[in-house]
Amino acid sequence: MWILFAIASALFGGVVAILAKIGLKNVNSNLAIAIRTVVVAIFAWLMVFVVGSHVTIKDVEIRTLIFLILSGFATGGSWICYYRALQIGDVNKVVPVDKMSTVLTILLSFIILGEGISLLKMGAVVLIGSGTYLMIERKKTSVGNNLERSTESEFGDVSIKKSRDIKRQNDVNSPQDEHNSFGQIIIESRASLGFLINDYRWLVYAALAAVFASMVAILGKIGITNIESNLGTAIRTLVVLIFAWSIVFAQSKHREIRQIDKRSWLFLILSGFATGLSWLCFYRALQEGPVSVVVPIDKLSIIVTIAFSYFILREKLKKKSIFGLLMIITGTLSLLAM
Repeated sequence: MWILFAIASALFGGVVAILAKIGLKNVNSNLAIAIRTVVVAIFAWLMVFVVGSHVTIKDVEIRTLIFLILSGFATGGSWICYYRALQIGDVNKVVPVDKMSTVLTILLSFIILGEGISLLKMGAVVLIGSGTYLMIERKKTSVGNNLERSTESEFGDVSIKKSRDIKRQNDVNSPQDEHNSFGQIIIESRASLGFLINDYRWLVYAALAAVFASMVAILGKIGITNIESNLGTAIRTLVVLIFAWSIVFAQSKHREIRQIDKRSWLFLILSGFATGLSWLCFYRALQEGPVSVVVPIDKLSIIVTIAFSYFILREKLKKKSIFGLLMIITGTLSLLAM
């Protein structure tokens, strides 16, 4: 039965990234997370009262509560990094990197929970890791083109302006001044480095999201050992809610709520509902099944996400990326055969 819950979690989870990507278009990522967490929290606590598990709150052990709180903080960190990556990067590139949490979770489940690692499982880890690497692509931009893109970063703006000023000066002075030419090379190199870092910012955020997500699964597994799964989900959602809004108020982003358009509101709310359903199914599966298998099934949401990103967001994959995706899927499915 837990396998069905894990599959349902993957289906709902696959839709989340697409809905969030659309909803994040004109909204600060941290504010968007805080808003959708309100939806998830309401949904989660409604389920608690529907199944009647609220009467068991007084029986929750301190140890369980601690791990649920830690899991909530890890979830908050994962969300902040993940949705920032989605905001500045393509869905079909961000999601595969985030799914690397499968590899980290398998390793952590072996180290912390004592779940075994067979040769087949190690082979699956290699396939998933290699597939993810193939799906990571850098936008092709030359130094010359980068120097013309004045909207990429503040550092780039300054460097471009200085580079152009030096170029004009060199055009006037004949022969060219060697010192200015050398200075132009340095400035262009620094600008190019700035753009390179900017191109890969999504990768850094996506990688951090994967690290936090792997911690979520381990902490969540420990935290829901002696508690009803819906109640455990609701408690950690409450932690995420407090964490997310604390960041929003610290950054004074709450003032931007009035500026959110109706379309963004709609997709953020839908994203919240999809997240709530995914969470409820995931933690129900996690309560009964092994982490090293539940998590990989959940990560098959990448199939749903990539499909939606192609048909809805018009994000296309190159042959190398398609091959990488097939490796990820093969590696994940092989884990189910064990």
